[in-house]
Amino acid sequence: MSAAGDESGGGAAALPQGPVPVEHVKAANGLEKVVLREVRGNSVEVYLYGGHVTSWKDEHGEELLFVSNKAIFKPPKAIRGGIPICFPQFSNFGHLEAHGFARNRTWIVDTDPPPFPVPVSSRAYIDLILKPTEEDLKIWPHSFEYRLRIALGPGGDLMLTSRIRNSNADAKSFTFTFAYHTYFSISDISEIRVEGLETLDYLDNLQDRARFTEQGDAIVFESELDRIYLGTPSKIAIIDHEKKRTFVVRKGGLPDAVVWNPWDKKAKAMSDFGDDEYKRMVCVEAAAIEKPITLKPGEEWTGKLELSAVPSSYYSGQLDPDRVIQDSVVPEDSIS
Repeated sequence: MSAAGDESGGGAAALPQGPVPVEHVKAANGLEKVVLREVRGNSVEVYLYGGHVTSWKDEHGEELLFVSNKAIFKPPKAIRGGIPICFPQFSNFGHLEAHGFARNRTWIVDTDPPPFPVPVSSRAYIDLILKPTEEDLKIWPHSFEYRLRIALGPGGDLMLTSRIRNSNADAKSFTFTFAYHTYFSISDISEIRVEGLETLDYLDNLQDRARFTEQGDAIVFESELDRIYLGTPSKIAIIDHEKKRTFVVRKGGLPDAVVWNPWDKKAKAMSDFGDDEYKRMVCVEAAAIEKPITLKPGEEWTGKLELSAVPSSYYSGQLDPDRVIQDSVVPEDSIS
């Protein structure tokens, strides 16, 4: 959002009746949850279990993310919906459990994070950190520090910044794949168009990851769809015709994008997903899959995701065309 928008709410933020920007609460099954709030009424909820965003509401209190009514908020099961973190492996691109282990580990609040390369114009943010346990090192023998900042902007934008550092002491590099597995809440899957991926190559997970080229002028849904789009732009739009709302996905350091809807048969096969819930969700995921990220000891990778929800009338196919989220893998001695 613009600086002007930030300033207009600045006075309100200082008033006694303003919301507490960061609140720690106990949630389902004793799990700890952090609630971020902005003065206009926007909010975000984050479970420390999984570093998992489970709610993102607009100023009217309308939920913008999808979480299944059958989601299991009990370790070691991952939470179905919201924004699971897929690290150090996306899907079965490796020998680990599907989507890696970050989404079913308990993260801790990082009270003294190093400077982040993302300006924060709001007090509504939380810094989390994940380090491997002894059990993690047995299945993935690499030492790392994963710092995650989750911020709610003054205008309601949701921003996630991941910083993953190789802290191996044995001079060994490591390689990983990654995704922000974002579930968006929609009116009906038949009313959705995903724009920004036209003419791009994709791997079709329903056809043994065979490579195809997108032929449509937008992605629409008429059956199960599970694709990894390659070399994608920094901005993707999800247009919900019925709600007259557009989600804008901006990303940095994440060249790929996964688009997924399970449709009816797969929905019925999932124990933590309602039979008809596929109609009310779509996953559009910022990811790094085709070309895994490799870090030498001391190197750090940054992957950024910024989500906005705007009236569809504001979207002309090129929203803020000059706005780019930079990506980076930088050596240790260049990090301030």
